[in-house]
Amino acid sequence: EVQLVESGGGLVQAGGSLRLSCAASGFTFDDYAIGWFRQAPGKEREGVSCINTNSGSTYYADSVKGRFTISSDNAKNTVYLQMNSLEPEDTAVYYCAADGWCSRPGSRWYDQKKYNYWGQGTQVTVSS
Repeated sequence: EVQLVESGGGLVQAGGSLRLSCAASGFTFDDYAIGWFRQAPGKEREGVSCINTNSGSTYYADSVKGRFTISSDNAKNTVYLQMNSLEPEDTAVYYCAADGWCSRPGSRWYDQKKYNYWGQGTQVTVSS
């Protein structure tokens, strides 16, 4: 059974940091890419970042570039999202998702429809 389990969310003040984890099981980890998405109250879910676990190539939304870092520990089947300089606008439920690759011609990493597996989400709240 494929499982993705997020953890590490919480309440933090603006300017602070959090590290989210996405622990994967039930599939060959380095055959997949892991994406992070978020959904703020009243807004659509949006792509945050993606990593191809076999190559280490990464992708970021413009809104988080320079503040967030995605990484992968293939020995632990876990992807991390280090979030620094957090802003109230980063408040959302964060989800990780798995698919065969981040981006390829005709399919972009932020296209949620292409991800086959999703975690349950973890809440991140940034206070001002």
